[in-house]
Amino acid sequence: MHADDPLEDFDARHVTLNGVAKKVYVSGAGPAVIVMTEMPGISPHVARFSRWVRDAGFTVYMPSLFGRDGAVASAEEGAAVYRKACVSAEFRAFAGGGSSPVTIWLRALAKLAHADCGGPGVGAIGMCFTGNFALTMMLEPAVLAAVLAQPSLPLDAPADTGIDDDTLLTVRQRLERDELTVMAYRFEGDQYCKAQRFAAFSQALGDRFISRVLPDSAANPDTAPFFQRYVSCPHSVLTAHLIDEAGQPTLAARDEIIAFFTLRLSAGALEREGLPALAGKPMTASEPTMKSRP
Repeated sequence: MHADDPLEDFDARHVTLNGVAKKVYVSGAGPAVIVMTEMPGISPHVARFSRWVRDAGFTVYMPSLFGRDGAVASAEEGAAVYRKACVSAEFRAFAGGGSSPVTIWLRALAKLAHADCGGPGVGAIGMCFTGNFALTMMLEPAVLAAVLAQPSLPLDAPADTGIDDDTLLTVRQRLERDELTVMAYRFEGDQYCKAQRFAAFSQALGDRFISRVLPDSAANPDTAPFFQRYVSCPHSVLTAHLIDEAGQPTLAARDEIIAFFTLRLSAGALEREGLPALAGKPMTASEPTMKSRP
């Protein structure tokens, strides 16, 4: 995980939606899952997570949103990517800006992916800078499973969701109508995604928001240069701070997310248990130290 990843097992496609072109890395077969990268770009850790999702029976769509694809960024390069994203018109990194405009493009990507891959619908997961994007994507009817991994926007307001009130209300109404849930993950001591943010999401979405809080001791200390310099707390549950060993809380979180996608997106999912859509019941964590609370 400390060497660049050539991403050779992904098909690099240039996708134009709403007049905007982006590169999207696609791999696998089965229902689509949109994997949105964390800072500072599609790292080998992000690609590894996408491969885990792919190998579980899904078609992964991994859009290039910022940074150098497949790179282990230096601290300086990562910081430059971060600064550029913070002032980009596509992203609203600070409080008061509402939902990031790039989510409109991502919703169109989800619609396209559903048309290409079929199945009951599409999954979406955002990480860190893109964490709350997965929730906004629930405005697209094709998206049936959203996961928020350490959602870090807005950067300057830990108790804010980074999503405007009207969108949150619309998403909550959709979750209740279709009996869906949203999964969310963070480390207990994360300074970029604090407990206040999960509390805000919980207040906005009620029992449709299912949160998991992992102990700081579960974080992998062996991280890339950007994380070593700029991310001094446990943060990236599924990538940089994941410990790929049996019995680890981070691996249990990965397995639960893949099970969540399987539950929502597998063939016959909408008819299972006799419900119009799958029930919004909390999932049981396989690791007892992974707490279900804001």
